[in-house]
Amino acid sequence: MSEDFTGKVVLVTGAASGIGRATALEFARQGANLVIADVTEDALGEVARAIGEMGRQVIAARTDISSDEQVRALVARTMEEWGRLDCAANIAGIEGEMAPTAETSMANWDRITAVNLRGTWLCLRYEIPAMLQAGGGAIVNMSSVAGLVGFAGLPAYNASKGGIIALSRTAAVEYAARGIRVNTVCPGAIRTPMVERVVESRPGMDQELVRMHPLGRIGEPVEVARAVVWLCSESASFVTGVALPVDGGFTAQ
Repeated sequence: MSEDFTGKVVLVTGAASGIGRATALEFARQGANLVIADVTEDALGEVARAIGEMGRQVIAARTDISSDEQVRALVARTMEEWGRLDCAANIAGIEGEMAPTAETSMANWDRITAVNLRGTWLCLRYEIPAMLQAGGGAIVNMSSVAGLVGFAGLPAYNASKGGIIALSRTAAVEYAARGIRVNTVCPGAIRTPMVERVVESRPGMDQELVRMHPLGRIGEPVEVARAVVWLCSESASFVTGVALPVDGGFTAQ
């Protein structure tokens, strides 16, 4: 896939690893300048160096997206540096602990929803005004197949990812006439540190995940990254409010 983002400014959260890392690198390959954010500074620095080696400009900032102050500062720094924000990929998220709905702790519920759902809303809260200054833009939020179907033992995660879809559709309707498109990507099982932690916690889970996907394998981060980049591109200029599964056929069954 080749999309031209030359001269564009793109913000990617969760950029230190997994899908976020792959997305930041894919945008850089397509010519974008990057603002990358994560809570893991060392790994974020490695991604920044890789982007710099491609000849792109990059700002790396440690950011906890559940913090209003930190998200506000991240977008403000973007505008101070470049005076514009063209695209954003809000990918940062956590899975939390597994437990049935009635046994999920308050602390686990609050932490997952604070990062995944409130964090995505905070990103929108500051990205949208920045994009309006430049006359529009494109935003992709990261949900999951867990936002489309139920998964036992992940009530807070499922609720947060379903909420991201509803939030994204609302923002898409609100800002379409003002030149901002908002879409959501819903990955299946992808070879990321998050999925690796789940696999390690349950014997045989790796084979179970493969069986759940009709394509007969789990996905790679770059396969999701390419969908994110496409949704932000002019090739997707008539696409907004979509929750796009990138799931190897998981939700087709």
